[in-house]
Amino acid sequence: MASAVETVLQEARARGARRVHRIVLRIGALSGVEPEALRFAFDVVTRDTAAVGAELEIVAVPALAHCQDCKVDFAAGSGFIFACPHCQRFCGELRQGRELELTRIEMS
Repeated sequence: MASAVETVLQEARARGARRVHRIVLRIGALSGVEPEALRFAFDVVTRDTAAVGAELEIVAVPALAHCQDCKVDFAAGSGFIFACPHCQRFCGELRQGRELELTRIEMS
């Protein structure tokens, strides 16, 4: 969280902003990141910065795997190997779910 907030503050300084109002993060279900831990850390690392009191929006990204045989995406559970619900083929291609992205900053 400290790294993300530092990136936000650098952007704010580069654009001459004095206040950060909102930060949006996309977090994948398999990213290994606990959203509540991020929220707690956010309050700590924004203290005494231009982002103090900013809203932190976390967009949850579900895990989706892809079956090469059926050419379909399907909900993936935890792990690295997933079984297609249509043909039962095992696959390891994850289309989404590991994201940890800073997607939007609102500032003035």
